[in-house]
Parts: sequence; structure tokens; C-alpha cells
Amino acid sequence: MSDPQAWVTILAGGIGSRFWPASTPARPKQLLPLGSADPLIVDTVQRARALAPDDRIRILAGAHLAGPFQSVLTGLSNDSFWIEPRARGTAPVLAWAAWKLAQIDPDAVMVSLHADHLLAPLDAFEETVASAVEVARRDDLLLSIGVSPDRIETGYGHIEAGDALAPAGAAKAFRVAAFHEKPDAQTAGHYVAEGYLWNTGIFIWKASVLLEELALHAPDIAELLPLIGSEGDEAFFERVSVSVIDRAVMERSNRVGVVRATFTWDDVGSWEALARTRTPDESGNVALGDAGIVDSKNCIVYTEGDGRVVLLGAEDLVVVQTNETTMILPRARVPEMKELLARMEGEN
Repeated sequence: MSDPQAWVTILAGGIGSRFWPASTPARPKQLLPLGSADPLIVDTVQRARALAPDDRIRILAGAHLAGPFQSVLTGLSNDSFWIEPRARGTAPVLAWAAWKLAQIDPDAVMVSLHADHLLAPLDAFEETVASAVEVARRDDLLLSIGVSPDRIETGYGHIEAGDALAPAGAAKAFRVAAFHEKPDAQTAGHYVAEGYLWNTGIFIWKASVLLEELALHAPDIAELLPLIGSEGDEAFFERVSVSVIDRAVMERSNRVGVVRATFTWDDVGSWEALARTRTPDESGNVALGDAGIVDSKNCIVYTEGDGRVVLLGAEDLVVVQTNETTMILPRARVPEMKELLARMEGEN
């Protein structure tokens, strides 16, 4: 995709606590090979390079991750890493990135990716994003990429598409009638039946348009942005409150559209994602690493420790082995990972 105003920003912060014990603050899931043989951040940068040259790619993350990322990424200069002084959520960090890009290129179109997504095929992704960039520039809209659901899912936000927008490229685009945050199973089933789309969290917009909408709908963020120029990034992040872009802007603005993806997508949100994104054996087991699985079915095994993991007669388990910790739990209880970590932190 050769668009001289397209810039790619990659949201690469976060701990990925649902992938504990393999994912930790020092080595979050972005550095794990959960999509291919390479870490997720490497897969994401390769994807970004299909959209923009290296000098228009920016990785947004904390200082503690810059070094580990640079150790697995090649060809990116120090300018490609924009360091978040503090974790404040997606609304402040994307506002910060938009402000900085607008200083560099007043006509910049931001393509905001996450460092923990899987999608395929690459050419369909590239075509969808190219269409979205064209719509964002032409119609001055904030665009999300929406994916047609292939199951009932309570962990994703859903988008109700409204009137169709004028065609652009290969993808279909619509005004957004409404965003619907993570529903219960019955409601999610209704959304699927009604043709709603999953909100991937992949956003495309002119940096200037995002700044305008922040001023209207999130003035608490917008009013602090001049601090970046006068006092520096630290001053902005120290004073801004935690918030997410979906609630701060996307659900409030009347300048929002959605482009229907022509690719498959998964946000790799928990260990359960491996069952969807990896090819299972004939008994439904998925294994990454040195594992022996005998007379077992529907198990997920991830091992990176010194020893081998062997399962016999197991069913519907998640088994994760690292050099420090081995975790075993029923697949049905994977959604409780955050509660498990909170309890363990309370006890130790």
C-alpha cells in the first residue's frame, strides 16, 4: 500500500495477564510466539510494513519494553519507538500519538494496530486498510475495522452498521449506528443473527480529525495535549486520566464509520485463542513446545521449560509450563485468569 500520508502506530503496551505464567510484565505476550514461530510483535511489524515504510511506523510502549522489542526487531531506528512514560489506556496514548504525528505531518492518516492480533491473509488485510485510509481521508471519519462473527462471543464489542458509505477500493464501508460493548451470550447471539460486526480495535483516521473529536468529546484529554509541546510527554501522561478510546470518543462521536474486513481475525486474548488459531490433532489437542499427549482430547499445552510435558487420559485442560511455574486448569475456567492472579497476589 503506497500512501504517502499513511502512518502506522502499534499499541504494544500491556501485560497480557491472561497468558500468565508465560506472559509477565518483563516479557509480555507481545514477545511470545503465539501466532507463528516469531513473537507477536515481529508478526505485527511485518504486517505494518505492508502498509507503510519503516520511517512511518511507530511502536507505542513503555520504556521497559523498548529494549526487548529492539532485540527481536530489525531495521527500525530509535525514532520508531515512542515511549509512554505511564500506562494510561488507549485514549490518552492514541491522542498523544495523533498530536505528535500532526506536528510531523498535518495530513497524516493514522492506522492504529495492536501488537497481539492474528489475521490472514495479508493481502486482504492490506486491501481493507487501503480502502479505510481512502474513506478516512475523503469523508473525515473515524473508522474501525469490523469483522463478521463466526461464533457467539461475549468478550468482544459489537458494531451495528448503519447507512452505506460511498465505495472505496475493495471493502464495504458504513456509518456506525451504534457500538455495543461486551454482551452476555444471549445478546451476543442476537447480534450475530442481526449481522452486527465485531469491533477489532483496528482504527484508521486522520490525526487532525481525531484531535477535533477529542476536543468535542474528551476535553479532559484534549486540553492537556499542549503540555506535550511545552513541558514534554511526562507532563501529559502524569496529569491525564486513564480511559479507553472506544468510550471516550468512538461511542460519542457522530463522525464514526466501519469498514467490513475481508480477512479473518483473532485478538489472541487468552490461552483459549490457541485452539482457534492453531491446527489441532485428530483429538482436538493443540500443543506448542515439547509435549507428549496420549489418549487425551481437547487440551491446550504450551511449554517452554527445561522438561517435557506429558498428558495421559486428560480432557479439556490448559497446561502451561515455564522455567518458573507450571499451571494446570480446566479450559472452562480460562476466563477466570485475572481473578486467579489477583488472588495469588493477595496471598503472596
